[in-house]
Amino acid sequence: MSPVLLIEDVPSMQLVYESVLKSAGHDVHSASTAADGLRQFRQHHPGVVLVDLMLPDRDGLELIEEFIAADPFTHVIVITANGSINRAVEAMRAGAYEFLVKPFDEGRLLDAVSGATRDHARAARQRGEPGHTADPTPNLPVPEHAGLIGSSTAMREVLHKIGSVSRSMATVFISGESGTGKELCARAVHDMSSRASGPFIALNCGAIPGDLLESEVFGHLKGSFTGAIADKPGAAAAADGGTLFLDEICEMDLGLQTKLLRFLQTSTIQPVGSTKPRKVSVRILCATNRDPLAEVKAGRFREDLYYRLHVVPLHLPPLRERGRDMIEIARHALAEFAAEENKNFERISPEVEDLFCTLNWPGNVRQLLNVLRNVVVLHDGEEVELSMLPMELHHEVEARAEAARATTPAATGDAPHGTGLNGLIGKSMAEIERLVIEETIAREGGSVPRAARILQLSPSTIYRKRESWEQE
Repeated sequence: MSPVLLIEDVPSMQLVYESVLKSAGHDVHSASTAADGLRQFRQHHPGVVLVDLMLPDRDGLELIEEFIAADPFTHVIVITANGSINRAVEAMRAGAYEFLVKPFDEGRLLDAVSGATRDHARAARQRGEPGHTADPTPNLPVPEHAGLIGSSTAMREVLHKIGSVSRSMATVFISGESGTGKELCARAVHDMSSRASGPFIALNCGAIPGDLLESEVFGHLKGSFTGAIADKPGAAAAADGGTLFLDEICEMDLGLQTKLLRFLQTSTIQPVGSTKPRKVSVRILCATNRDPLAEVKAGRFREDLYYRLHVVPLHLPPLRERGRDMIEIARHALAEFAAEENKNFERISPEVEDLFCTLNWPGNVRQLLNVLRNVVVLHDGEEVELSMLPMELHHEVEARAEAARATTPAATGDAPHGTGLNGLIGKSMAEIERLVIEETIAREGGSVPRAARILQLSPSTIYRKRESWEQE
């Protein structure tokens, strides 16, 4: 077991924490200042560091960042006063493992340190460090599922953040429109974490009646209410040692939000009808397709719970804002579905890919996958053609084209917006073409597909032209 470093400047509290941890079998080294803590960190190489944010000689947050920079696998547990939770959240975003809010009891302290110690040891095994047996299921890169594929800047940022937060206990608050892949994102965080061998339990708070949600989360005892014909463990107990994913968290009843907050603070659950609480070790991930802060302002979501959950925000962009990602996703999904259905599809026609780039995809990745699944199930061939697409997609194209024609003024011979005829005199046709295309894209808020519809070009044509301009 790797040593634990405790950095606490209040002598009485240092003695209490040290006594509790040593009684539980931990090898503890203590320091009262940041300077001494840093010295002992370099000397003992602890796997777990407990550090108070309020130190006499240095800001605790800066010290935490230095620890993690020196050893990214260090599990840092932050100790903070109730009025400084926002600073603890900053520490979690900087890479801390967990935070404890004063006053906390002996059990909470031991749970946090024991969990961090186990996770640190498990991560060391996965890395195959000396003295550790290699774990048979080492951490993998972000899983290549269709919903998480993409080389756009927005998706690269998402994938980078998934990799960064996976090793901590930080609560990840995932937001995004329906169909963007929030559960896939949560599962990727779990699969890359040191808890990957534990359970991943997903619970949709919006799909369960309010009067049954408490039972679904915390469980119940037989006979505790009408219809409780047997004991039920609940999702929190089922996720012990792993991850609990609460989807559509903003749909949760306010009363249950209070109990969830208590669970996050104490790591204990109490099933409906039970008088005895039970300790569990669970990492919480949550998601919503609403604006959580707007829900707080509207009084539908507890502010204290919001700040306790909103430690690492992760927003999944809608498909329409991910550029050519939709083509990467479509190609990957086609290969996957063709193999599953034993079909011969190998590629998507350029016309279909151009069409995909012009659509708004209100159902996001889920809608795109459904379209490809429909094509593969109902047709066969080597190439996906326009005629194979579902009728509702053709209807959407027609409706959008008609709307575009209705809003686009008839040609009057006027010069392009903002350019002026005099500004075009003396320019080559290639230069004029570039000016018109770039100005149209700018007027459409940077959207190439929308500009393509107005100019009656295919998006792929515009993408190719812009790439050639960049190389000039």
